[in-house]
Amino acid sequence: MSNSITNLEPKIVWKHFHNLTQIPRPSKHEQAAVDFVVKFGKNLGLETIVDEVGNVIIRKPATAGMENRKGIILQGHLDMVPQKNSDKTHDFTKDPIEAYVDGDWVTANGTTLGADNGIGVAAAMAVLEDKSLVHGPIEALFTIDEETGMTGAFNLKPGILKGDILINMDSEDEGELYVGCAGGMDANIKLKYKNESAPDNFQFAKLSMVGLKGGHSGMDISSGRANSIKLLFRFLRFAEKEFGIRISSIDGGSLRNAIPREAFVVLGVDKKHFAALEQAVKNHLKVYKEEFSAVEPDLDFQLVKADAPSSVIDSKSQWGIIRAVFGCPNGVIRMSDSMPGLVETSTNLARVYSENDVIYAQCLLRSSVDTSKEALAEKIASVFEMAGAEVEFAGAYPGWKPNMNSAILKVMSDVYASNWGKTPDIKAIHAGLECGILGGVYPNLDMISFGPTIR
Repeated sequence: MSNSITNLEPKIVWKHFHNLTQIPRPSKHEQAAVDFVVKFGKNLGLETIVDEVGNVIIRKPATAGMENRKGIILQGHLDMVPQKNSDKTHDFTKDPIEAYVDGDWVTANGTTLGADNGIGVAAAMAVLEDKSLVHGPIEALFTIDEETGMTGAFNLKPGILKGDILINMDSEDEGELYVGCAGGMDANIKLKYKNESAPDNFQFAKLSMVGLKGGHSGMDISSGRANSIKLLFRFLRFAEKEFGIRISSIDGGSLRNAIPREAFVVLGVDKKHFAALEQAVKNHLKVYKEEFSAVEPDLDFQLVKADAPSSVIDSKSQWGIIRAVFGCPNGVIRMSDSMPGLVETSTNLARVYSENDVIYAQCLLRSSVDTSKEALAEKIASVFEMAGAEVEFAGAYPGWKPNMNSAILKVMSDVYASNWGKTPDIKAIHAGLECGILGGVYPNLDMISFGPTIR
């Protein structure tokens, strides 16, 4: 499948991208990718450093006569989001990505492609390798674990970077230059429950909400796409009141920074109500399809009989978690006053699952206004605390405040207009870019972010 990718232009970029697709590199499992870029840098005879946490810095000296130019830092992250369809067999820690060209797109077979941020890393590698370029001092900074906590950026030490201008290549729309980003925070929720024996007279079944688009919980949060967990628990609240269902297990969503596209629950109901429950599922499917017809054409909601489990979640805990998840804020909370069309504050209910007598939930909150983010955190905590859950907040990171007088912004705007005959859009992004963190460590950096169109 991948051969056609290496024929794309510019070949020097797509060669490196193809090589990256063959290296398993989910977040927190990037060692093979680290080794790959280290070997690449050393083979070119360039100064190559690995810091204490695993970030890689490769330095390319200026060409003759350009030594006094400002130093440029090309920055991207090595890890990728490991998400796949439920019917796809794929081990992200071992298996290469099956990437291929489909019309105007480079895509992958049943999994995420890893263009976020493999294409940025590949572009930086191409600049390092290309001996025809005339340039000032160049550094390439390849960070680790951006997707699940920005660990690499958080642990980068002052003084290790020498450049003056940072070009982050992790944005996702061609023709747009980004000069700001949202900060974020994780909400980690735990509700301990007791197991009760499964009722003898109950018919059990697996209820599945599938076929949703999902997407990035920052970039795509304003798209109006459905959240599989929210739709599933909307039905569970109805079914608990109407039929007295009992829940045995929950498994919704997959990643903290992805809008959940699948959610499952094993539940039981008195056998005399099972036919009515089946009809209710069909009725809700029709409602959901009508509500989300424009954005979720493949939405599906199915109930399939299953063997009876040995136990169910105790009634009090079930009552609490259904209401807390159903009532939890989700989606866009507020739009920006200063930049029309930009989301200021949002939250994504990313994950709800039961394991070892505990129900876990996780939300990722984002905002360019720290006080709004903190208020939203307290609202989420209030909802789950009323259900008896423990709520902790972690992984908070700052936003990146736009500087409309940035020198690199003017240069990039002029270069883009000269090459493409149009003015690029200047934007801030409702997602966490490493620029916010790196700017905190290196406050004098002039920064900008751009990238190709990624979905």
